[in-house]
Amino acid sequence: MSVTTARPLRVAMLSVHTSPLHQPGTGDAGGMNVYIVQLSRSLAGLGAEIDVFTRCRGEDLPPEVPLAPGTTVRHLHAGPCRAVAKEELPGTLEDFSRALLRTAAGDGGRPYDLVHSHYWLSGQVGRTVTRRWGVPLVHTMHTLGRVKNASLAEGDSPEPPERILGEHRVVDTAERLVANTADEAAALRRLYGAARERIDVVHPGVDLRTFHPGEGRRAARRVLGLPQDAFVPLFVGRIQPLKGPDVLVEAVAELVRTDPELGRRLVVPVIGGLSGSGLRAPERLAGLCSASGVADAVRFEPAVRQETLAHWYRAADVLVMPSRSETFGLVALEAQACGTPVLAAEVGGLPTAVWDRVTGLLVRGHRPRDYARQLLTLARAPELARAMGRAGVRYASGMAWETAAARTLAVYERAAGTARSGWAGAAARPCPGGDLSLEVPGPRRLKGESRTHDSITDFSGSNVGVGGIAE
Repeated sequence: MSVTTARPLRVAMLSVHTSPLHQPGTGDAGGMNVYIVQLSRSLAGLGAEIDVFTRCRGEDLPPEVPLAPGTTVRHLHAGPCRAVAKEELPGTLEDFSRALLRTAAGDGGRPYDLVHSHYWLSGQVGRTVTRRWGVPLVHTMHTLGRVKNASLAEGDSPEPPERILGEHRVVDTAERLVANTADEAAALRRLYGAARERIDVVHPGVDLRTFHPGEGRRAARRVLGLPQDAFVPLFVGRIQPLKGPDVLVEAVAELVRTDPELGRRLVVPVIGGLSGSGLRAPERLAGLCSASGVADAVRFEPAVRQETLAHWYRAADVLVMPSRSETFGLVALEAQACGTPVLAAEVGGLPTAVWDRVTGLLVRGHRPRDYARQLLTLARAPELARAMGRAGVRYASGMAWETAAARTLAVYERAAGTARSGWAGAAARPCPGGDLSLEVPGPRRLKGESRTHDSITDFSGSNVGVGGIAE
């Protein structure tokens, strides 16, 4: 199987619960949406044909929407043709599988060479259709239920046993598992019993055509109407406890108490829409801002298109990511590509996305005081922040989506080779009984260097220096 053969490689991408056409930062749309769009486009650029299958939600979209040359989003009727709560989506999977099989059968007999499913719901469909078609299944989890359950924010609901069991089934049957980082690969082995020889680590990329330093901070602030002398800590993401916006608000309040003069020139944009458990208490974050005395500093902005988001990154002094769980953290890479340092929690994939003390700062835990202390450091040492921003541009420049796509193609080749050799999947193992929310050890510090890990497809370590960018 190769894109250099006479017939292009045909891949069925599965994204059941969210469409790549949805605006990231709203509802269930986030980094996974960006991942699927950019990976599909880049794979098509290498000669593959990609059909992304998602569920019809009654949004007046045609059955097929071209995403880019060689890439099409195809809507399938599975359950009601409207938005459905994520908790109800498992009931639509059988319909989705049938619709996918019917659609493929009506495509003139051109079979798919491989299925790449995203998130556990899509993985259930992938298991069904690959058995019928006799083609390999490649799966990317994006988030792991057991990991999320080990790091729940107050008020968050644990992921249900149904999801944990579904993830185990995908792990047991997929020819290849694509992990975003070595930390995720270790979690797949430790918590799900995944065979190390079936895991490939392929770091996500960044769209360097959109995210770059541009004309610098001053120009970006003019575009957005921000004061030139403001200190701007930026939050980008879905508004839900998992992402930790409450930590940022409390850190900003601590910062104001510590340095009232700095507090008078604080502007804290929070860009994104309500999602997950945040929908149950939509006024909670605004109420916290008022109670903490920082309502005048915090600006709530809706999710924006990527081109506008790049202006916000350039305008900010620092991107703040106090996430309680994060598989990778694409926004961290986007901000660094724009020349903005990142202050992030040392969880999940963030130690890979952010090179601690070089392109940003990592914080252990979620104590607002610790984030306030680091914000104060960056505010009082702008030359340090500028050096980190320059290093971030260099770091991100080695992580283009084209590189991720080329390495994903190598994973597809491995999957095809495994299927040809007659591998039939590991013997089905029962989901371990007892506690379904095992405690997860803290992540290792990876520091961004190139490394090997079993059968890993890894990125080239960036030789980070301090190249110049416009202020």
